[in-house]
Amino acid sequence: MAKNNGQIVIKKYANRRLYNTGTSTYVTLDDLAEMVKKGDEFTVQDAKSGEDITHSVLTQIIFEQESKTGNTLLPISFLRQLIGYYGDQMQMVVPSFLEHSMRAFTEQQSQMREQMNRAFGETPLAKNLQLPMQMVEDQVRHNTELFHQAMQMFSPFMKPAAKESRKAEAKDIDELKEQLRALQNKLDNL
Repeated sequence: MAKNNGQIVIKKYANRRLYNTGTSTYVTLDDLAEMVKKGDEFTVQDAKSGEDITHSVLTQIIFEQESKTGNTLLPISFLRQLIGYYGDQMQMVVPSFLEHSMRAFTEQQSQMREQMNRAFGETPLAKNLQLPMQMVEDQVRHNTELFHQAMQMFSPFMKPAAKESRKAEAKDIDELKEQLRALQNKLDNL
């Protein structure tokens, strides 16, 4: 397999086709999404210039996944907040915070799955919906608290979170609860 620093190299051509140099085959964005899920490391390069365009291709995969499934991972309030950080003095902090939060979430994911399997497997789903919702709420609160702590490290004179911020957090939690209720309804209908 052709690799660059231990990573598979994907070439993107002007006609938007993606070529996996490791397998000598053309691939799609869905194929790349599957590679990510399997943990395969790859870089995407513009075939003509050699420029690393991995970031834009991964962003494109997220966009397609969000529009395809109907079950979005990125709530509107989160997207608005994220857009608000572009050009802000805190812009440089956001990527490392998000990366840290996702790493922590991934580490807790197996524990959460185990608890959900235990909760859903032992008794009817409807009776146990509160436990997964509580776990999600706790994770959101924890991540929000970490974010506020990080922001205060960079701006020690920053006031504690305003009421609006707490309202936005509550709205995010409510959106997550609603998504879990919708999932519950779908499962009940099955």
